[in-house]
Amino acid sequence: MLGLASSFVYQLYGKPCDMRKSFDGLSGLVSHELGRNPVSGEVFVFLNRTRNMIKLLHWQGGGFVLYYKRLEKGTFTPPLLQAGNTTINWSELVLMIEGLQFKEYKQKPRFKLESKPVAS
Repeated sequence: MLGLASSFVYQLYGKPCDMRKSFDGLSGLVSHELGRNPVSGEVFVFLNRTRNMIKLLHWQGGGFVLYYKRLEKGTFTPPLLQAGNTTINWSELVLMIEGLQFKEYKQKPRFKLESKPVAS
């Protein structure tokens, strides 16, 4: 099944990316630049310098899936991140892809199951 969901973790690569890179090149950026495991199941988000192209790299079911979108008009505006943070949420990704921007927004509280460490 192809598709992305709100349950996935999304990591935004903070530098402009060469959009000629494919699976191997993007995987290299994930492991060497972000210090993350490309086969972790997280979705990695890449933008080019002019921000009119976006790629999403995701490990799914034994292989990589690459989503790619090029805008004919306009640009993608990534969300503002705290220093050292690369994680964005599903809502921020959808707003970025749809071209919606807000000067200010407030996320209403939602239930989130917290994972507890397993005692050994």
